[in-house]
Amino acid sequence: MRLPHVWRPLQGETGMMTAEKTHHWRGELKINEPMSRHTSWRAGGRARRFFKPADLDDLCDFLQEMDPQEPLLWVGLGSNLLVRDGGFPGTVIHTLGVLTEMEWLDDATLRAGAGVTCAKVARVTAKQGLIGAEFLAGIPGSLGGALAMNAGAFGGETWDHVAAVETIDRMGRLHNRLPEEFRVAYRTVEGVADEWFVAARLSLQHGDADTAQSKIRELLAKRSATQPTNQYSCGSVFRNPPGDHAARLIDSAGLKGKILGGAQVSEKHANYIINTGNASAADIETLVNQVQGIVEQLYDVRLDTEVRVVGEHAAR
Repeated sequence: MRLPHVWRPLQGETGMMTAEKTHHWRGELKINEPMSRHTSWRAGGRARRFFKPADLDDLCDFLQEMDPQEPLLWVGLGSNLLVRDGGFPGTVIHTLGVLTEMEWLDDATLRAGAGVTCAKVARVTAKQGLIGAEFLAGIPGSLGGALAMNAGAFGGETWDHVAAVETIDRMGRLHNRLPEEFRVAYRTVEGVADEWFVAARLSLQHGDADTAQSKIRELLAKRSATQPTNQYSCGSVFRNPPGDHAARLIDSAGLKGKILGGAQVSEKHANYIINTGNASAADIETLVNQVQGIVEQLYDVRLDTEVRVVGEHAAR
């Protein structure tokens, strides 16, 4: 096994980290990278290290040379993520634009990399005349993120169509795993610790291409009409409680339009919190907590978040 690589950053204004020539990876490594550039909320602090691999082999090499105790955060489109203003004290692995391969294993099974957007999976499968994945068009994230949280929309859920997944561990080793190796529930997926999704095999049903593509257009039109798709948000903030909808409870509590700093509960859809332009991560997190508290006080219902909050609070 290769020895862990010792990072030795050079001084400069670009934020790039230049390392010794002994490393084996080929990707781009930055230090103190603003995560506001890589999350759909456009808010949050900096990542101490930020690595964009060239490809899967490169990612394996990078992980093999990393300190096994290094905190890791995997980010695709960053649509379900809030990085606190104090930043992330570890390494971000950025897969957007990487792990984007797609391949038909048979006429109803698609292998797609974790970096492929959910919207593209929906389009490609519909064009193939397959049905079941149209709902993915309404999820503003990548397949890796959808696998990690069993993302869903319009009545569909990601893991309903997973035949197998491929994962990578902290040592850069690849694994093939079956759905029964995971505990999958509503917006929750639990599997082997310290493994991350790099690809999935999706099994779908044969149908009519025109019908599937028409359904995608209908879902996107509905999403545009009911959700603030043209504003900075993370998508839905809260999971729906059993037998109810988070948006209904928040609206009933009179919280639509509530503002805290640069963050606001959307007036279009109460389960969205938007960055009006200058929100800090603290603004957003505080507003999330306030909404939770008020709804629980009024209705005795605790709204659990879908969004993942990571990192450190800014120093006071």
